[in-house]
Amino acid sequence: MGDSREAGAEAPPAGASAQGGLSLLSQGESEEPSAQESDLFLGGNEVKSRAVVKYSSAPPRTAFARLEEKTDLKLPPANWLRESAKLGPAGTTILGNSKKSKPFSSFGMAYDFIDSVGNDVDVVSDSENIKKLLKIPYSKSHVSMAVHRIGRTLLLDDLDIQELFMRSSQTGDWTWLKEFYQRLIDQKWQRKKKSKEHWYQKAILSKFLYYSINGDGAAQPVPSAAEQQASSSSDQAHDPNGASWPAPFEMPSSVSEDPSASSQGNEPLEPSYIVGHVASAPKEQNLTTLFNDGENSQGLKNDFVRNILWTFEDIHMLVGSNMPIFGGGRYPAVSLRLRDNNKPINVLTGIDYWLDNLICNVPELVMCFHVNGIVQKYEMIKTEEIPNLENSNFSTKVIKDIAQNILSFLKSNCTKEGHTYWLFKASGSDIVKLYDLTTLCEETEDKYQNPFTMPVAILLYKVACNMMMKKNQNKKHYGTIRTLLLNCVKLLDKSRHPQIIASANYMLSELFQLDEPKKEDSSESSLNENSDESYSEEEEEMPDSDENGPYSTSSDPSDDNKAVAVIKSVGELSVPEKYKSIHQIRPSCAFPVCHGTEERCRLVLSYVLEGLKSVDSSLKKESDLPAADPSTPIPLKYEDESTGGSPEGLEKQMALFLDKMGSLQKSNYSSQSGMIPGTWQHKMKLQLILKSSKAYYVLSDAAMSLQKYGRALRYIKLALQSHDTYCCLCTNTFSEVLLFLSQYLTLCGDIQLMLAQNANNRAAHLEEFNYQTKEDQEILHSLHRESSCRGFAWATDLSTDLESQLSVSCKCYEAANEILQFSDLKNQNPEHYVQVLKRMGNIRNEIGVFYMNQAAALQSEREVSTSVSPAEQQLWKKSFSCFERGIHNFESIDDATNAALLLCNTGRLMRICAQAHCGAGDEFKREFSPEEGLYYNKAVDYYLKALRSLGARDIHPAVWDSVNWELSTTYFTMATLQQDYAPLSRKAQEQIEKEVSEAMMKSLKYCDVDLVSARQPLCQYRAATIHHRLASMYHSCLRNQVGDEHLRKQHRVLADLHYSKAVKLFQLLKDAPCELLRVQLERVAFAEFQMTSQNSNIGKLKTLSGALDIMVRTKHAFQLMRKELAEEFDQPKSDGTSPAVDSSPSLNREEVIKLLSIFESRFSFLLLQSIKLLSSTKRKASSNIEEDTVLKTNKQIYSQLLRATANKNTALLERIDILVHLLDQLARGGGGPGWRYGRCKHQTTAQR
Repeated sequence: MGDSREAGAEAPPAGASAQGGLSLLSQGESEEPSAQESDLFLGGNEVKSRAVVKYSSAPPRTAFARLEEKTDLKLPPANWLRESAKLGPAGTTILGNSKKSKPFSSFGMAYDFIDSVGNDVDVVSDSENIKKLLKIPYSKSHVSMAVHRIGRTLLLDDLDIQELFMRSSQTGDWTWLKEFYQRLIDQKWQRKKKSKEHWYQKAILSKFLYYSINGDGAAQPVPSAAEQQASSSSDQAHDPNGASWPAPFEMPSSVSEDPSASSQGNEPLEPSYIVGHVASAPKEQNLTTLFNDGENSQGLKNDFVRNILWTFEDIHMLVGSNMPIFGGGRYPAVSLRLRDNNKPINVLTGIDYWLDNLICNVPELVMCFHVNGIVQKYEMIKTEEIPNLENSNFSTKVIKDIAQNILSFLKSNCTKEGHTYWLFKASGSDIVKLYDLTTLCEETEDKYQNPFTMPVAILLYKVACNMMMKKNQNKKHYGTIRTLLLNCVKLLDKSRHPQIIASANYMLSELFQLDEPKKEDSSESSLNENSDESYSEEEEEMPDSDENGPYSTSSDPSDDNKAVAVIKSVGELSVPEKYKSIHQIRPSCAFPVCHGTEERCRLVLSYVLEGLKSVDSSLKKESDLPAADPSTPIPLKYEDESTGGSPEGLEKQMALFLDKMGSLQKSNYSSQSGMIPGTWQHKMKLQLILKSSKAYYVLSDAAMSLQKYGRALRYIKLALQSHDTYCCLCTNTFSEVLLFLSQYLTLCGDIQLMLAQNANNRAAHLEEFNYQTKEDQEILHSLHRESSCRGFAWATDLSTDLESQLSVSCKCYEAANEILQFSDLKNQNPEHYVQVLKRMGNIRNEIGVFYMNQAAALQSEREVSTSVSPAEQQLWKKSFSCFERGIHNFESIDDATNAALLLCNTGRLMRICAQAHCGAGDEFKREFSPEEGLYYNKAVDYYLKALRSLGARDIHPAVWDSVNWELSTTYFTMATLQQDYAPLSRKAQEQIEKEVSEAMMKSLKYCDVDLVSARQPLCQYRAATIHHRLASMYHSCLRNQVGDEHLRKQHRVLADLHYSKAVKLFQLLKDAPCELLRVQLERVAFAEFQMTSQNSNIGKLKTLSGALDIMVRTKHAFQLMRKELAEEFDQPKSDGTSPAVDSSPSLNREEVIKLLSIFESRFSFLLLQSIKLLSSTKRKASSNIEEDTVLKTNKQIYSQLLRATANKNTALLERIDILVHLLDQLARGGGGPGWRYGRCKHQTTAQR
């Protein structure tokens, strides 16, 4: 029957065509009238009714046979109680199902139409129960119904107290309810037997219906004893199972604790249709197979001939009906009724007929009247005319108000999911009471005495499953799903139903999204998106605000205090909107707001742990597994660190790991607990373990972002241990799982690298790493039942050795990369692949720098005269190998910037190698060696490769400028060493000078003095120094050059040019006064050297005039010196002993004093020569007033200078002040050197 229970097609709107709108029926044709919406206007009051047939098992509709008058219905027809093609399968005939409704009938419907439960439908029930409720104000008969709430849906079932208590007296079940009933409601309860008249009426109705489909009307005599037997058994004609009440629910055979029971094919927990991969799963899949045996044996089948989605006003109901429907008459469908002509129709009967026709969307009623079983006449009545029949006049609007009030009353008070409520009205009473049977049952010894417990739990589970599997499920429903599952788990006994509890806990863990750990900062809880629910952290049910309305428990003595709510008078139900309530019950247990990643993951892990406990409890205890206390950490066998942490040990462990990864492709299964692959325990534990590994990964990632690296390593260790166990249990590894492992190892590599870089806080990290919660210990205990969890120990141990940590980090990235190579993962996940290669390049750079620094440290400790040690050379090779592989990683993903940085580091390594070779040999006989030249040239090559890798400065300006600077530095260092330690034993002086000049000019080429940046002062200083050195070199060449006048002139011009450029650049700098003064003094010396080669006094005076002009220009350097010295002198006074903040490097006093002495000496010499030349010129030429003034001024300055230099105790600042004063005098006196040069020139012309 379940095969045809598809979702029915929606009916067309009012006024549309009445054709179609039906689901597929079991016999291939529609038996029911077409689904349509009927708007009935009765007595001026509008009542909206719409019925859509969702399922029907009846055969094609047959026209009823009108019986002849005087037909005796007491005689049975020939076809009575016999099967035929017209009747369809036994039990689902055109006559409907005449057996009494089972107590779980609504659950059978709910299981078949799980999409409607909890969401779209307000009520699921038998049509008889609906009619009984709507007739409450008109009827004096008793009402007893069980009410269950699932989401916003109420399930109503008839609760036959008489049959229940009769069973109780036989089995001892339900004694607590019987005692409660007798104490508070009916103290003299006894079973009421049905009258003989009742059985008589049922018999003639059955015969009438069989006559109506027979057609020939032939009667066959039947012995009276047989007739009586048949009439008494007609109640159970279609109920082969007999008793309708089940025993207290027991565990279905498919949920047996015996693992072997799982091999019968009931495997509902495949993860591909539990949650994650429902896109390709069939709608029904095997979710129901877990419970089918239990359902069928407990009467949970949907036995109705038809299931109808009935909308009455704004109330949506899923109704089961067995009413016989025939063809014939003026309409395509009619309902057939048998009436005693002596008994006029009353209001209750009218309401009954009207509601039946509305629910089944039947437009006409045919009534056959009889007297003492003899047919008298037929009468045809339209459905809309039924409320106006004589003696049966009722208001449809009142019926609508009754329906809305009852629904509001129930929804406002049946607030707890999983609880069984009892709606009860005693016979002849006007008071309706609502009891919470679950609460009453819990007061007894065994809370599982309630037979509704298991069906409710299963339904809660199924509704939650269905909501989880819906595509594009809005996350705002997660609160509802969580409530359903928590209530399901609350109802079940852990020892009896481990499979359902494990599955429910797994789905609870799936509600929390762990896939996007990086987006935590953007939103506190992604589950609040597009949500119109108010979330809270409370887990207790919150009743509606109007619970304490007019139907709440009062202090009236007539109301017992056990009732949840009371309707004091059934007349109140007819008052419009007497009981107001929102029809949509809000979730009783809202989705918790998680205030952070850790809280969310901890909730997930708590559910995972409960699921693992359920799985483990269902497995037989293995004899070789010792009983472990979950609160005690499991001692793990760690390997000796001397072998495990060394690079060689890592290589071995990596090889074992890769072998294991290869074996995973061959489906290598191993479990210490002996769990059988394919069982529900195996499948569920796999999913729970995978979920725990994801949660620990997200926790580790969050701890990493908080810089809690010890905690992060602990979490990633647990994630990898979970994954290791998963690999042991898994029969075939999916690419998605391999991708997870690659991500875990990548994060583990990140953590190990950060631990290596934060070694100063090692104690705190170690403490965090060793801490473990009880929850983590229990999960680890469950993992150890299946695996040793040591597969990734090489990656997760916390080492104290920096080299080991870096090596482990590198191996993690390499392992992550290897995993991506196993399948097509690197092409399927290009972003992750790029990230892994970037990290590999980065860690190899880190290791290369580590070895390079170690080599540099060894070099600094080595004595200057000794040669390079093998240890240094070994470190160079390791460093170079790391850089080379890192460059390859970056080049393979076209990362030009990082490749350039590694090429730059390789260049630096080459420079370190060159420096190591420069230390060998005697310092006094030191020469620039070929090895140095070789390594420096290699460094240059790598820097040039870095520039070619970048291509242009626009790619990455900072890196481009850095490489240029390093290249300039290399050329400068090489030129400086060649200049200072000229290899004269191997090369000629001219060749050396040429190489130095070329290297210096290349250094200038890559030293951009005009680019405004933080490095600009350094570039200016470097350029000034280069010009200074070149000028000095040409000056020296000029001194030593003999013969070639053209070459001498060229050297003189170049020296003068470079001195001028050096001065200009040094003048731009505020922190190089000594360098500026030194260059100026060299320029003076250069002038003095030129003067020595001059013969005429006029030429000498001209050169002398230029030298004094240079002296005057040194005033700027002295002012800078004085400023810095004054600041140093004032600093202790103002700040005490504290050093100046951000102050430039202080002047070298010794150097200043030395330069001052040289300056004073040269200044004195120049003044003396000037006085001599001017005096001799004066004797030869005629007297000139201006020359006399200059001579006089120079003599005064010379005199003051001699007196100042004679006093050895003059303070440094005072000496500088004197020199500045004298230079000022010189600049002002006699028009200055420029005038003297012009005057000398004029005199020369006059003399000629």
